[in-house]
Amino acid sequence: KAIVEAVPEDIVIVGAGVAGLATSLVLHRLGIRSLELESSENLRSAGYCLTTFTNAWKALDALGVGDSIRQQHERLRRYVTNSAISGLQTSELPFEKAKTKHGEHEVRCVKRKFLLEALAKELPTGTIRFSSKVVCIEESGFFKLVHLADGTILKTKVLIGCDGVNSVVANWLGFKKAAFAGRLAIRGYAEFEGGHGFEPNFMQFFGKGVRSGALPVNDNSVYWSVTWTPSSKGENFTPTERLVYSCKLGKVTEQARALIENYELDGFISLPLRFRHPWELLWGNISKGNVCIAGDALHPVTPDIGQGGCCALEDAVVLARCLGEVLLRKPKEKGEEEKDEYKRIEMGLKKYAKERAWRSMKLISVSYLVGFIQESRGNMMTFLRDNALVGFLSGFALKMADFDCGKLTIS
Repeated sequence: KAIVEAVPEDIVIVGAGVAGLATSLVLHRLGIRSLELESSENLRSAGYCLTTFTNAWKALDALGVGDSIRQQHERLRRYVTNSAISGLQTSELPFEKAKTKHGEHEVRCVKRKFLLEALAKELPTGTIRFSSKVVCIEESGFFKLVHLADGTILKTKVLIGCDGVNSVVANWLGFKKAAFAGRLAIRGYAEFEGGHGFEPNFMQFFGKGVRSGALPVNDNSVYWSVTWTPSSKGENFTPTERLVYSCKLGKVTEQARALIENYELDGFISLPLRFRHPWELLWGNISKGNVCIAGDALHPVTPDIGQGGCCALEDAVVLARCLGEVLLRKPKEKGEEEKDEYKRIEMGLKKYAKERAWRSMKLISVSYLVGFIQESRGNMMTFLRDNALVGFLSGFALKMADFDCGKLTIS
């Protein structure tokens, strides 16, 4: 059997999603080359859209792509909640009036595909290697050997896992599979040639065990979602059951209901919601030696405060900055280059892990708690949610978005 020679690389990033592309781009801005491995044949746009809050725009501006993305996506003006039981509006929170430490709140619904393409086109040609599925990770002194399905072996100084909920790198670090949150979701995206007529609001409707929402993307596009707690283990939301189930949405506006009822059957994405137990981040290894994880590989989170993609962008800036601080230093002595560099990389990744652990734990916990309250079936919790807690929950979600990951400057 022929021996396959390992191809040397400085930094290998597994997964060309939001976290992976953003991390690669920040490194590129710092003058550090990386190789991006993507298992699919092209950029994946599953999920249609991302809600991008103030913290995401801080990161996108640091990446240098904020303004180009703003031009294609409408700014949302207020957070509006409605009871799907009574049909009445329960709260309205203008984003411009919400208090923030980092300037005015900025909220937009961004097309996932547009965001990925905006990040990818800023990268040097050849940075992304498609159809490259990682099957095995092996240690080799101060390096990691990354085995691909096509038989290629990459020998890398740094390995970063941005490979999502089912992360191979997170598994190598000892993390369990993300847990099922007990809820399901469908998401969709509708185009209207003559304009959709929706106001620029973040709209949500809460009923008994069901939450639905609609967010304008621009003048002609609207993103919508439905999440719900099944009343039994066997209950699911398949496309063919859509019209039957839509009556459970409750008293939502006709405009919002039409988004779902008129949607193409083959356009649905139906997913179980998954999350990582926050205590796993406290006891687990976010980084180990020259390996770390970011994005959904690190903090799979329920979508209840819209922070999954935002947090992934934060990760990218912090991670690349911590790596840049150590990789751009010169080695101390000749002959000690590999060992010294490994130690510096280890220190940089530990700094990143420490900085992101509590932030990730907080976002996971708050998302889960908000989702639990929003989708409660109990009469008492429903009453409290619609009358006492709804404004608090809206403000709490914005408070989580009031965060600045910082610039790319290296001390």
